[in-house]
Amino acid sequence: MADEQEKPARRGPKAGTPEAQKGGQSVKAKYGSAFFSVIGRKGGATVRDSRGSDYYAAIGRKGGETTKRTRGVEHYARIGKIGGSARKSHSDSTTGE
Repeated sequence: MADEQEKPARRGPKAGTPEAQKGGQSVKAKYGSAFFSVIGRKGGATVRDSRGSDYYAAIGRKGGETTKRTRGVEHYARIGKIGGSARKSHSDSTTGE
């Protein structure tokens, strides 16, 4: 395991805790909600530049496989119907029908 690099200790509270949520609300109050879009875009670009765009395809595939294993293929059928009906109702409202 000497080849593995040690990750530096993370600063701040654990994600999802009330302390982290309070910190996020403080940042939002100070910089506005658009700030999160800016830093998210920067972070995504950094990951893309360092790991390549194929990285996103790999993690998406891995997430899809995990979802299929935990929720089953019926989950995809159900959300597909929901998305299809939402798309149909959206197109009806845009055409005036």
